[in-house]
Amino acid sequence: MSETPSQSTGRCPFPHAAGEARGAAPRCPVSANAAAFDPFSDGYQQDPPEYVRWAREQEPVFYSPQLGYWVVTRYADIKAIFRDNLTFSPSIALEKITPTGPEANAVLESYGYAMNRTLVNEDEPAHMPRRRVLMEPFTPDHLKHHEPMVRRLTREYVDRFIDAGRADLVDEMLWEVPLTVALHFLGVPEEDMDLLRKYSIAHTVNTWGRPRPEEQVEVAHAVGNFWQFAGKVLDKMRQNPDGPGWMQYGIRKQKTHPEVVTDSYLHSMMMAGIVAAHETTANATANAMKLLLQHPNSWREICEDPSLIPNAVEECLRHNGSVAAWRRLATKDVQIGGIDIAAGSKLLIVTSSANHDERHFADADLFDIRRDNASDHVTFGYGSHQCMGKNLARMEMQIFLEELTRRLPHMRLAEQTFTYVPNTSFRGPEHLLVQWDPAQNPERTNAALLGAHVPVRIGEPSAHALSRPVVVERVDAVAEGIVRLRLVAPDGGALPGWAPGAHIDVECGDTGISRQYSLCSDPADVGAFEIAVLRETPSRGGSAWMHDTLRAGMRLKIRGPRNHFRLDEEGARAIFIAGGIGITPVSAMARRARELGIDYELHYSGRSRKTMALADELAQLHGERLHMHVSEEGTRNDFAALNVDEHARVYACGPARMLEALEVCSEAWPEDALRVEHFAASGGKLDPSQEQAFEVELKDSGLVLNVGADQTVLDALRRANIDVQSDCEEGLCGSCEVRVLAGEIDHRDVVLTRAERETQTRMMTCCSRAKSGRLILEL
Repeated sequence: MSETPSQSTGRCPFPHAAGEARGAAPRCPVSANAAAFDPFSDGYQQDPPEYVRWAREQEPVFYSPQLGYWVVTRYADIKAIFRDNLTFSPSIALEKITPTGPEANAVLESYGYAMNRTLVNEDEPAHMPRRRVLMEPFTPDHLKHHEPMVRRLTREYVDRFIDAGRADLVDEMLWEVPLTVALHFLGVPEEDMDLLRKYSIAHTVNTWGRPRPEEQVEVAHAVGNFWQFAGKVLDKMRQNPDGPGWMQYGIRKQKTHPEVVTDSYLHSMMMAGIVAAHETTANATANAMKLLLQHPNSWREICEDPSLIPNAVEECLRHNGSVAAWRRLATKDVQIGGIDIAAGSKLLIVTSSANHDERHFADADLFDIRRDNASDHVTFGYGSHQCMGKNLARMEMQIFLEELTRRLPHMRLAEQTFTYVPNTSFRGPEHLLVQWDPAQNPERTNAALLGAHVPVRIGEPSAHALSRPVVVERVDAVAEGIVRLRLVAPDGGALPGWAPGAHIDVECGDTGISRQYSLCSDPADVGAFEIAVLRETPSRGGSAWMHDTLRAGMRLKIRGPRNHFRLDEEGARAIFIAGGIGITPVSAMARRARELGIDYELHYSGRSRKTMALADELAQLHGERLHMHVSEEGTRNDFAALNVDEHARVYACGPARMLEALEVCSEAWPEDALRVEHFAASGGKLDPSQEQAFEVELKDSGLVLNVGADQTVLDALRRANIDVQSDCEEGLCGSCEVRVLAGEIDHRDVVLTRAERETQTRMMTCCSRAKSGRLILEL
């Protein structure tokens, strides 16, 4: 983003014809689509991303004369706006998008309504000190004790309608349970539920809606009553400041930080907190249930495999979240997406459109509960103003889905027309009618269902949540101690595409063990994944289970494919080096190099020919390009004799001793010539006695965290409520990578190449640390 020459503000930013009559339609270069844009229209209310598809594709930043706002629709632009809360002030986030008339204003004044800035809409330097002081109750460790209460409430509400055969999930569960949880979290007495629902809707309409003049007075009375209700509850809390709840926590913090946590601030947060903590969760869950029931295969899959629920929640939040848009104010002349925006301009940033941006989410309109980057959505915002309650919402949504899929897997949508409260920013169906046959309720024949539950993951879902079922089609012995498995989809359909070097994670039944295996088949074969498994001695349990247990026809759960060992398909020369079972990823890479016409050679080392998998197949495919190095036959690969020039890339996978020898030789090769796939990380477990504490500064979030000698960076980030994906947590998979802006990294992963490490711009948070006292991360 760059600053631009100043423009006039407070009116249409384009020049008008001289002498234009007051009230006449502006004659300026606003496109027809931009002129017609109306966020209160039924098209926007029903499907905001589809309504602005034209903008996302053709005019990603446009001016809306009807609204008086610039509208931003693409992912990269919106994330950049969230990242810079100084240039793009949140101060108008709660400003009434439709100004109220004098009569309604007089009503609000009669109630003493004096809503102040809150965490949502205050600028620096006030915002971050308050956020830091008030954040702790929102961290995963502190949210855990709310889980039993959420589960108990959910079950009680399901009990009320489970034998009825039909329900309005919004009216009968999805509004009241989140509201009760919100009140419990805040420490507010569970009273006047219906009244609070009315107040909450009025607050939404008052801030983000377009009430007609005759409605404004009614809304103002509800908002005024809401304000007085919040004040009375706060006064009660002050009499018992040691009670549970976030508001009592704030009252206690007021004693130590009176200049940060003020009386007016607490009153405003009481009111805003009741709305924020329940309305968005209620809407998000209603949207998620609607979406899942509209996709019966996805609903069936989470019914059969509850481990998919955490990622399904993220995909629901991405595809159809409860927050359609946010607002920002440009504090200086700036450029967004190549468009000049003047200081003082108001921005409507359509986050729901960003979540459907093909530039960031492949096949973005597809609803895919296994989408590996679903949690990149900006439904919770991003950076220093990201929603603090995001993990409370995730926890509630997971429990709702788990209870409903377990107890009512045969639920389906009833015939209905979906309606929404008209506003720019928050959306969820006002009603959600569902039906089922009570005679088919599983608990009628299996009472044990009532006591079962899946542990909730509090925070961003792990890649472990993305498992998919496969069937073992064949098990073939291909060498001494090695079996080759052919895995297919249960329905015989296509499996996800993959590139050579990719691996999958196989869950070894009920052992709790998960192991990574490289794909060794032809990537063009979309009907199957093939892996080769060596029985290790001694085995950690995975390979022995695979050899002793698996037979054709059995089902497995896998995750992936994922790839951190990619072939450079633009390269001129490739040297492939494999040792033992390391031939699996290398074989697929060599096959691809052959197809592309890349100049290559393949070196395969093993103890004896009978222990070397795929040898005959490799000989047939690669002929003289294959060089076998067999210890029993006295042949050995001489790494120093390899011709590695500036045009060559060396790809290696095999035992640690072989890779270490290659690392030594590579010192004399051109920079970044060697690419390695490891079987295991070499960093070992964290030894606090050998480590030093350090700090990480989170540039986008405005936080500084201490990373103790007994902590990883990933641990510290999770405890601070910062989202980072993870999987292996051994420095093997690359899932937890973050960008580093400054500081010296102590790299301990086996993912990055030597050249990538030397740039000091990327690190794996699960294992790598700081050599200096502080790292600055782009988070």
